[in-house]
Amino acid sequence: MIKHSKYKNTGVLFELLVRQATSDLMSNKDPKAVKIFKKYFINTELQKECELYNTVLNTPILTESRAEMLVNTVLEQSKKLDRAKLNVEKYKLIKEIKKYYDLDNFFKAKINGYKIYAAVYTLVESQISTECIDTKQIISNKVTLLEHVTKESLTERKVASKAVEEFMKEDKEIRLLAYKILVEKFNDKYSGLSDNQKNLLKEYINNISDTKQLKIYLNNKFDKVKKELTALLENVTDRVTQIKLKEAIKLIKPINTGEPVRDESLVGLMEYYQLVEELKVIK
Repeated sequence: MIKHSKYKNTGVLFELLVRQATSDLMSNKDPKAVKIFKKYFINTELQKECELYNTVLNTPILTESRAEMLVNTVLEQSKKLDRAKLNVEKYKLIKEIKKYYDLDNFFKAKINGYKIYAAVYTLVESQISTECIDTKQIISNKVTLLEHVTKESLTERKVASKAVEEFMKEDKEIRLLAYKILVEKFNDKYSGLSDNQKNLLKEYINNISDTKQLKIYLNNKFDKVKKELTALLENVTDRVTQIKLKEAIKLIKPINTGEPVRDESLVGLMEYYQLVEELKVIK
């Protein structure tokens, strides 16, 4: 039987790093997690394996046959990864996380979809194992993934039967469903964020390696939030608050060409969004 390890689960590592990066940025701390993310999840074997996890987690609802095809394709693609390189990257990643964070605190957080992450990990490991794996464990984990993708309750007997049926029809063309790494959801810890704040964090993570695109996005949002705050200024009757708000609006400036995108810009925009929400209450 294959034992699940959250320390080796690429999907779990990615999710926790995103969460830690968000926490650091919201707390105005040095976002070491962002730097670690850039180093280990861009153009690496870890990125390739993480895409497989995200293919399963973020796929839209599929029919049972298509869900079976998706899971089988993901497992086939996992065999093509450079395992030696992947293991080295995981080792160095954990070592670097340990350097900046307490591992117990880093890994103790509850993760939505943890059961799915564990099922993908176990099935992927079963593909590369040279030992005989418990068939019940494989089928049980496959049931977990198929139920997640189809959003239907399945029986292990039915899945086992379908697996044999699909194997007998292996001539069928299998298409790889590949998705970009996206942070599609935030766990309960960040449920208090506004939609604008959540979208900003998603965009920041998605374009973390594309500073040009990120700068365009941020400048567009700075322009919009400046106009929104200016419009909301009419609702403010307190003289002191009016003066402070006018000064805050003056400080909203676009990121100049050639100027790097700094974490302060993200934090500043997050705070402006918060200010907008507070001002909307004033009628």
